[in-house]
Amino acid sequence: MLEALLCLFAKHFICDFPLQTSPWMYRNKGIYLHPGGIAHAAIHGAGTLLVLAAFIDVTVALQYALLDMLIHYHIDWIKMNVGKRYNLRPDNSDWFWIVLGLDQFLHHLTYFLIVYLAF
Repeated sequence: MLEALLCLFAKHFICDFPLQTSPWMYRNKGIYLHPGGIAHAAIHGAGTLLVLAAFIDVTVALQYALLDMLIHYHIDWIKMNVGKRYNLRPDNSDWFWIVLGLDQFLHHLTYFLIVYLAF
């Protein structure tokens, strides 16, 4: 169980940072159902599927991967819209960092939930 959680944390870093370098993704996550935001969430879902398939049945892993994709998409969408509404940027507000930290915290709570339910 702890190994799966650690792998999900590593997956999160890879999908949220190195694999999200395209402005098409990160600039459009605040537009509901924009393909960029969907693609970013789908990358997370695929990563979750790969991780979980190493530990549990692939059919069950797919269900949790879809759950992760759906939750990830909406956490990012909310974060982007809060940032836009309040004009939060790293150079103008401490709240930018608080919102970013909350975003990451919620993603990690998602992985705890998935591992709790899957194992």
